[in-house]
Amino acid sequence: MNILIMGPAGSGKGTMSTQIVKEFGVAHISTGDMFRAAISNGTPVGLEAKSYMDAGKLVPDEVTDRMVKERISQDDTKDGYLLDGYPRNLSQAHAIESMAKEIGKPVEVVINLEIPYEALVKRITGRRLCKTCGAIYNIYSNPSKTEGVCDLDGGELYQRSDDTEEKLAVRYNEYIEQTQASIEYFNEKGLVHNVNADRPAEEVMEQIRKILEAVK
Repeated sequence: MNILIMGPAGSGKGTMSTQIVKEFGVAHISTGDMFRAAISNGTPVGLEAKSYMDAGKLVPDEVTDRMVKERISQDDTKDGYLLDGYPRNLSQAHAIESMAKEIGKPVEVVINLEIPYEALVKRITGRRLCKTCGAIYNIYSNPSKTEGVCDLDGGELYQRSDDTEEKLAVRYNEYIEQTQASIEYFNEKGLVHNVNADRPAEEVMEQIRKILEAVK
């Protein structure tokens, strides 16, 4: 099964992706990991992307698209893939549809995580991480027993520098202005399944599980 998972920053794509990969045996492809691997392995497209990054420039869509094609062509995607963080715009949506069909691994389902902006603000600004073990808390929905202290190892909890409403607003607006068009494009093809992500993770996953079981 070949899946795209979409949703704004803080909607739970990472959490849901981990569970989907575990239950459905597909390869998890996040754009960040993909870039790091291609650069580390010295692939031609990875080196090309690195040249832009080293120059402080954005990697062009065309280069990112080729990197995605290279990644979904690998053997570990024979039972399917879950693309997380791509496509980010309409151009990339056209590209993945074309490339995936070309190699016989067409996109079959798009999971779209929907969540109100106000809920995202609480998720992002309330997030706290343990400096020692990396455990994640939220001061609104999942606080530690003692403020600022990890329940697991007593480590100090901290807030990431980009977990602010100002930074979230930038990412959210970019998502609405660019990525939303990708969702509408796939929706016209009948591939999009909207999921209410403003619920406990188990409930969100239960809905996703039903969608994927029906598509399988």
